[in-house]
Amino acid sequence: MPYDPSAFPPFAVTVDLVVLTVRRHSLCALAVRRGEPPFQGRWALPGGFVRADEDLAQAAARELAEETGLCVHDPAAPTQDNGAHLEQLATYGDPGRDPRMRVVSVAHLALAPDLPAPRAGGDASNARWAPVEELLEQSGYGRPGEGLAPLAFDHAQILSDGVERARSKIEYSSLATAFCPPEFTVGELRRVYEAVWSVALDPRNFHRKVTGTPGFLVPTGGTTTRQGGRPAQLFRAGGATLLNPPMLRPEM
Repeated sequence: MPYDPSAFPPFAVTVDLVVLTVRRHSLCALAVRRGEPPFQGRWALPGGFVRADEDLAQAAARELAEETGLCVHDPAAPTQDNGAHLEQLATYGDPGRDPRMRVVSVAHLALAPDLPAPRAGGDASNARWAPVEELLEQSGYGRPGEGLAPLAFDHAQILSDGVERARSKIEYSSLATAFCPPEFTVGELRRVYEAVWSVALDPRNFHRKVTGTPGFLVPTGGTTTRQGGRPAQLFRAGGATLLNPPMLRPEM
């Protein structure tokens, strides 16, 4: 029998983005309020349908640029002021996850330094950075004056998976530096670990570990007083991608 596309049920592929940053010492995710059905008025992760001429990486990079103005950071290229780390997270294909049709989502995780207030785009009526703890509350999420409701689709599960990926990867990789500006202090890096792990770390012990890990940090020769107090030494990310020894997460 010849192939007949109409004989098959509608099927689509989307990309959803877990975009994480550290704002005011809290791990925050980009959330958008849906302006159209399904789940109109509910908060969700940014994302959209993969276009016919795109592969998954291109679709994720396009959505990231549209939602945040960020481009994907190329590790081989010079440091970009608007670059973000982007990696594929997981695939979600529950048959009932989207009421419109069968939709499989390939979620991506994006990490970037402290970012400005976002602007809503596409079918979103509003966009904001929200602490991940608030977005993942079992009672739901809503801004002051709004009713509480779970995130749309299965985005609470996707967000939870993305947060855990970030928490685990900064243990054994240099990924924590993706939350920092091109030049940063050890104190600023420590606050990233504290925000992502939701723990308090001993400053002296942390300084000893990160500066003693080969290839993790490289001194720039400069100092800064932007955190107040005495001038602090500035570093940039080194060439190491895996940390040996790893930065183990404290037991809660």
